[in-house]
Amino acid sequence: MGESDTDWVRGLGVPGLVDVHVHFLPEPVQRKVWAYFDDAERNYGTAWPVHYRTSESQRVATLRELGVVRYAPLVYPHKPGMAEWLNEWVAEFAARVPEAVPTATLYPEPSVSRYLEAALRSGVRCVKAHVQVGAYDPRDALLGPVWGMLADAGVPVVVHCGHGPLPGAFTGLPVFEEVLRRHPALTVVLAHAGMPEISRALDLAARYPRVHLDTTMVGVGFTLGSAPLPADWTARLADLDDRVVLGTDFPSIPYPYAEQLRAISGWAQAPGLGEPFLRAVLHDTGARLLALGEHPGGT
Repeated sequence: MGESDTDWVRGLGVPGLVDVHVHFLPEPVQRKVWAYFDDAERNYGTAWPVHYRTSESQRVATLRELGVVRYAPLVYPHKPGMAEWLNEWVAEFAARVPEAVPTATLYPEPSVSRYLEAALRSGVRCVKAHVQVGAYDPRDALLGPVWGMLADAGVPVVVHCGHGPLPGAFTGLPVFEEVLRRHPALTVVLAHAGMPEISRALDLAARYPRVHLDTTMVGVGFTLGSAPLPADWTARLADLDDRVVLGTDFPSIPYPYAEQLRAISGWAQAPGLGEPFLRAVLHDTGARLLALGEHPGGT
């Protein structure tokens, strides 16, 4: 797959794609993630062939070829003592890759407020919270000050709190809604649109004006069987205005990047959406969330 599969985006009058949900990880961690997907038939009950299993430099080049002009390289820990090291690694990655914005992650541990405050001071523009992989309670008292810190800073947090692809100890949108009740000003991006609880994710966005949904793996053939779109999906998208944003899960998706874009383009055929919706999802909303216009070199 090459640039020709996504070059139609330029016809929308935007400089390119802004993707708030891609992953770059230290090589030892990346190898372990891919090994888990290689065993997906046992772990998930279905095969998960990683489509972009290439070197880090090749993955950076692939995103450029696909027309992704800026992206949030997300990292996430699965145990204590890992998040701060990942934050240091991804800061170095973002410093040497022009398209990557600085990101950070968190884990409920005594040092979390210290290292998140340091990350925010350093200019982090997006934070990843992976409730499913981390197997932690987002309501943990150690995270309370952090959610408040992020809300005050206006920095978006991409939260994987849905049950997909497997339920976790503290997954489920009602659990994370308790965090939102305490911190309603928190800017949240619900990863995977909360799959499979997509209707509940739409409900949260209706109740909390700073809640967004990302498109990661939503409405593609690989997930439609386990997480079908609600019958009123496109009608409700029209009500969300600029709170749906491109996410893809590159590189560990089991299909070409363009498949996600085709799904989004299909939604845009519905009444009330069209090209304004496409421009918002594929570029403008991501650019706003990542504050690209406020920094040198922003799109």
